[in-house]
Amino acid sequence: MAEPLKNQFGAEIPGNIARMISRVFPAFDQDAFIKDVLVGYEALDLMPRGWKIARTLRDYLPTNYPDAIEILMDSLGPKFDKTEDLGMAPFLYLPHVFFVAEYGLDHFEVSMRAQYELTQRFTAEFSIRPYLVRHTEATLARLKEWATDQSPHVRRLVSEGTRPRLPWAPRLREFQKDPRPVLALLELLKDDSELYVRRSVANNLNDIGKDHPALLVETARRWMRDATGERRWHVNHALRSAVKRAEPGALEVLGFGTAAKVSVGNIRITPKRAVIGGAVEIAFEVTNTASRRQRLLVDFRIHFMKANGKASPKVFKLKNVDLAPHETVAMGKRVSLAEMTTRKHYAGTHTVDVVVNGSAQRLGKFELTQGHL
Repeated sequence: MAEPLKNQFGAEIPGNIARMISRVFPAFDQDAFIKDVLVGYEALDLMPRGWKIARTLRDYLPTNYPDAIEILMDSLGPKFDKTEDLGMAPFLYLPHVFFVAEYGLDHFEVSMRAQYELTQRFTAEFSIRPYLVRHTEATLARLKEWATDQSPHVRRLVSEGTRPRLPWAPRLREFQKDPRPVLALLELLKDDSELYVRRSVANNLNDIGKDHPALLVETARRWMRDATGERRWHVNHALRSAVKRAEPGALEVLGFGTAAKVSVGNIRITPKRAVIGGAVEIAFEVTNTASRRQRLLVDFRIHFMKANGKASPKVFKLKNVDLAPHETVAMGKRVSLAEMTTRKHYAGTHTVDVVVNGSAQRLGKFELTQGHL
């Protein structure tokens, strides 16, 4: 199992923050601050650790928020000079964005300046959300300005911070009901020069599609007109969840709306009795039985047993293929059955389907047991 993220946000983090603050605010009581933060810290997960530090900062910085946030901003390190391979180091500023989210709502301008700086060192996607709720129009107007900022980190905040279903953050319920203000911002970013930003645009559109599938398809179809290769990529990425759900409109946009004429054979699911912690191999062949060439989107799904005894399907992406009449292609994948932070395994019968252009066909099944490797 992967190491918990909280282990990379250990007891050294409050010490590092304390030293940075003390360099610009000598009156900061480092020892007392660290001692208070570490009470119960070990038992907390990553996000609660960030909140614990933020709330303790409130006790050791000036009570006047503008003074406190000025000190925090003065203590910041350099801005990002890249957009990839950032690792966990930027999470040092997780407490800072929580501080802005919790205590800055009555100080809009000061807080927006702080988020502008923080998002160029970590991300302000968590702190911008309360402002979208409390100061909706003003925040949307500021994000519209930031959509043309020279910093890709600021532009990414425009799309990532407005995601209705942002992971690790409360949902933006009003934008789930009416995503049009968000879509207006995404329109400004859909052809951004940075993949870093375009990927965020796609993730936001994917979120919107979970509540408004027809609007997702309408937007994707419009964006596909005269689209560049870059835009085609992120429209595909935005449609990924809808494709996994085999929604006809999404499949049609990508050119897989026609029912496939295929046969599936040479199916192999091994072992037939797998163990938790092991793996299972899924392999099969797909043959084009039509008299014309066909474009096929081929995935498979495993119906994983849940704790309540019911099954929940998970789709595994395979490939898009263009098959000539009567041509056959072999496909397969090894699926880990190790315990994960995102999926816990339970013993029982697991059925497997192949999904071709949205239509499912049963491949077979395997038994998952608690046996030893």
